[in-house]
Amino acid sequence: MFEKISRFLQDITNDGADEGARPNDARVAVVALCYQVMEADGVISESEQKRLRELMENQYGLHGAGLEDLISAGEEAGSEAVDFYRFTSDVKRHLDEDQRIRLIGLLWDIAYADGSRSEMEDNVVWRIAELIGVSGRDRVLERQAALKRAEIADEKDAENDE
Repeated sequence: MFEKISRFLQDITNDGADEGARPNDARVAVVALCYQVMEADGVISESEQKRLRELMENQYGLHGAGLEDLISAGEEAGSEAVDFYRFTSDVKRHLDEDQRIRLIGLLWDIAYADGSRSEMEDNVVWRIAELIGVSGRDRVLERQAALKRAEIADEKDAENDE
């Protein structure tokens, strides 16, 4: 698996992405943590997968094969993990406090992507926030902001349907 992720990182830099990619790339850890949230309620919905792609495109400026490679590497790493430590330690090592807080917001966006959040998703985001040093206050503020974003997106979808 390590070789597969290393190959992914080499390929992604050839697509014009971050030239300083490392074997413990925080982007793979971020996607793996997103998958942990998506899997928490036992169902990975199409809307969650779509939202993940949108968020990764916006966050990292990736498209096409580079985006798919990142998502595949993160999904594989997440499915092989027995806990969050490997990913949260990469995140703590490579992201500053503001970036870690934004990551929690991104995880909440994933949790709300299917129209609701479950108790299991709450628990996963809470545990990740604790491990990466995001305060309970910031976690709640990010959850509230993600809920507002989800409500606005739902309203826009409803307007487009009319």
